[in-house]
Amino acid sequence: MHSAAVVGTGLIGTSIALALTARGVTTHLIDRDRESLRIAAARGAGTPEPPSAPVDIAVIAVPPSDIARTIADHQKAELAKVYTDVASVKALPHAECLALGCDTTVLVGGHPLAGRERSGPLSARADLFQDRHWVLTPTPETSESALNRALELVSLCNAVPVLLDPPDHDRAVALISHLPHVMASLTAARLLEGEDYAVRLAGRGMRDVTRVAAGDAALWADILAANAAAVGPLLTELTADLQRTAEALGRLTQDSPEQHGAALADLTEILRRGNEGRGRIATPYGSPGAHPPAALSVALGDDRSRQLERLLDDVGDARVDLEGMVLPPVPNGADASDVRDAPEARRASHRVPPPHGSVELLVAPDVARPLTDALRDRGWAVR
Repeated sequence: MHSAAVVGTGLIGTSIALALTARGVTTHLIDRDRESLRIAAARGAGTPEPPSAPVDIAVIAVPPSDIARTIADHQKAELAKVYTDVASVKALPHAECLALGCDTTVLVGGHPLAGRERSGPLSARADLFQDRHWVLTPTPETSESALNRALELVSLCNAVPVLLDPPDHDRAVALISHLPHVMASLTAARLLEGEDYAVRLAGRGMRDVTRVAAGDAALWADILAANAAAVGPLLTELTADLQRTAEALGRLTQDSPEQHGAALADLTEILRRGNEGRGRIATPYGSPGAHPPAALSVALGDDRSRQLERLLDDVGDARVDLEGMVLPPVPNGADASDVRDAPEARRASHRVPPPHGSVELLVAPDVARPLTDALRDRGWAVR
């Protein structure tokens, strides 16, 4: 790949452009928002000028409702040889592309599963997709050369490709992304009705549950509308669970104490299923089927004790649980595992102690990148 065009210079589009430019790909930036375009170009993401000839690939980074029309317009203008997009919904945009007469032989749907709480080109980073899943949704009419070009794009961004049919993708993200966003928004909306003293008591649990509710409301309305067929049934099922929970709690307030057994059993069963579901995405280190922890090496300053205390506070603020921690050898020669070393760290393949002046944090693989970003934002040197 020698050339690319990125249409849409928000967080995802600019991050892709930064990654491609860093790998030596001549990248052209296109956006109707001139300010966003100017910022992305100033950050070194590419040139804010259209190409003089068709580029190898065009990445369409616009909301789902704009995907098909944008592809149709740029195909008519012969912007690129191959097209892909980054929308979190795949089936509807593809159907709309067919309706508009787009050439779908050179089109590969895409969805990088990465992001940040902050949006816009200022929050973009070239390593945003490092080791993150990037779903591609080729269809029967997709040419082999187009798919290979999209796979090359994923590789240049250091992401991990996953191939799915568009409907399978949409059902998956409805479960793991769109439904949680709706629940976070509905929970956060309850805060509008809360007393001031109650809101002031909100801690990390409420912040964790409602974090994604801070996303752009208009963009998320667009996403949910595009994936309504997959999200709707999940909400119907969830509504039944909520009703069952409310009924159990109602019986606990209305029935006599000797009749509480059945209601408590129902409530316990609902919560137990939640335990089991959570266990499918958060297997404790050391249990069957668990992945080995990822290791982050963090440089400490001269005052190691004070620096370590601050580091652990920052890890806590990032809402990440440590699997273990390995400290460097202490000056008197004691083994590192004797110093504030979690059992999980000792089991981690007899790790060599980190070099003097640094500490090794062991975390679940899926939180390694978010924790790295959070600590770097706080000024820590992490690798």
